[in-house]
Amino acid sequence: MKRSILILACALTGFSIIITAILIHFAAYWSFSERIKREAVVELGYLRAAVELSGPAYLKTLRHGASDPRVSLIATDGSVLYDSTGKAAEMENHADRPEVQAALAEGTGASTRFSETMRKQTYYQAVRLNDGSILRIACTTDSVFGSLGWMILITLAIIAAVFCAAAWMSSRAAQRIVEPLGRLTLDLPEDDAAYMELSPLLAGIKRQNDRIAEQLEEMRKKQLEFSAVSESMREGLIVLDGEARVISCNRSALTLLHAHFTGAETGAESVLKLRRDEPFRRAVEEALGGEPSETMLFSEGRHLQLIANPIADAGTVQGAVLMLLDVTEREDREKLRREFSANVSHELKTPLTAISGYAEILSNGLAGGEDAPRFARIIYAEAQRMIELIDDILMLSNLDEGGRELPKEAIDLCDSAAEAARRAEEAATKRGISVVFDGESAEISGIRRVLDEMLSNLLDNAVKYNLDGGRIDVSVKRTPEGVALTVADTGIGIPREEQERVFERFYRTEKSRNKAVGGTGLGLSIVKHGALLHEAKIRVQSDGKQGTRIVLLFPEAR
Repeated sequence: MKRSILILACALTGFSIIITAILIHFAAYWSFSERIKREAVVELGYLRAAVELSGPAYLKTLRHGASDPRVSLIATDGSVLYDSTGKAAEMENHADRPEVQAALAEGTGASTRFSETMRKQTYYQAVRLNDGSILRIACTTDSVFGSLGWMILITLAIIAAVFCAAAWMSSRAAQRIVEPLGRLTLDLPEDDAAYMELSPLLAGIKRQNDRIAEQLEEMRKKQLEFSAVSESMREGLIVLDGEARVISCNRSALTLLHAHFTGAETGAESVLKLRRDEPFRRAVEEALGGEPSETMLFSEGRHLQLIANPIADAGTVQGAVLMLLDVTEREDREKLRREFSANVSHELKTPLTAISGYAEILSNGLAGGEDAPRFARIIYAEAQRMIELIDDILMLSNLDEGGRELPKEAIDLCDSAAEAARRAEEAATKRGISVVFDGESAEISGIRRVLDEMLSNLLDNAVKYNLDGGRIDVSVKRTPEGVALTVADTGIGIPREEQERVFERFYRTEKSRNKAVGGTGLGLSIVKHGALLHEAKIRVQSDGKQGTRIVLLFPEAR
């Protein structure tokens, strides 16, 4: 403000000086010109009388100085008879000169013009003599703009002096005006009364401050509520403005997108810095275009559902809200359900086809002699296979639900493993496989039915996928990590790249797809779910060529 006052005062002072100097110059120039004209009329009168008395020869007796008026004698036809500044014979005809034409017609004439001959502004006064010739006198002066030249230095000096004085005075005045304003505190404007004229303004500022404080407090409360809600959400929430810049972004969104985005709190960064793939960008563009959209994203092994909705005000899109939902479990369950349904249908189709075929043969009486009992045995075996499959499916279904209907109890894992090894000896002996058990008493908290099913499936696999004359080692040991149940065989082994997948439902390795092996393909899946139910860890060790070692680590009962 002080600077503005100083600049304004100096500008007004300079403008006033310049305008005043120009007006004074024009007034002085007009007065000077009028005096020149009057003197020219008087002097022309004297010259006329002398020429009328003595003749034109009188003009040649005159002495002409540099500052004296120019005198010319012009004939009636416009030719120059005499000129005091040059050779008359060499001058052009003056019949077209306004003052000459006026003098010939009226007796006297006058004009002011820029003379090409004299290269200056000249005042001409002419009179007609008795013999009809024209006597003319010319007084040369500078033009009004040319006369400004000598005033420029004086004007600049005056302006400089007045500027200095005005600047000093304006600085003092501005300081005195601004100093009370500098002491104003806008937080408490009512405490300052620098000028009475400012009282309404200060009162208005106080009212505005109170209103702003109330609004800020309300906004702070809403912001805290919004932050508390959004940060506690498992879903990702991103709010965008109309330019796709992030206004707000909760921690879950950054976690789901695996992004590190410092600009999310300041709103200075584009949302495309979070993710740039085509589905995400298209969803953002559609939402900012006024159309809600949904799409699926895949990020770091997780399935994300993106819901983008526009934010509109009076029909104009102001921004968008993006909601990210982690639907990985849902997608996995859906995929597992489809695979499970397909596998169950496939597994059931084979025994049902066999049962249906052989039953049809028997019902039609086409089987006789020894074929009928053989067909009956096949039907019975396939039926048993279906029963085993259904039992395994029911077991898995129960385990999927967390085994809530199966109570836990204290179980000596050594006794259970020894009993399972004894049950497996019959099938192992038929193939010359030896079963060796070694264990120590160790109690765990478990579900006996599920644990027996787990042990039976482990040992069944060890027998099925072993080599004739092979060996199965079963052991139970206490370790620092817990109670370790180990089942090791000398069979066909599991390739390293398939060791994680063998616990999937109905999954079988390429080496184990021989139909003679049998089984439902759900054994190890039951083992996996049973281990989760017992909070046990599973480790698979195999070089992929020969032998497999599966270790279950149970937490010891307390």
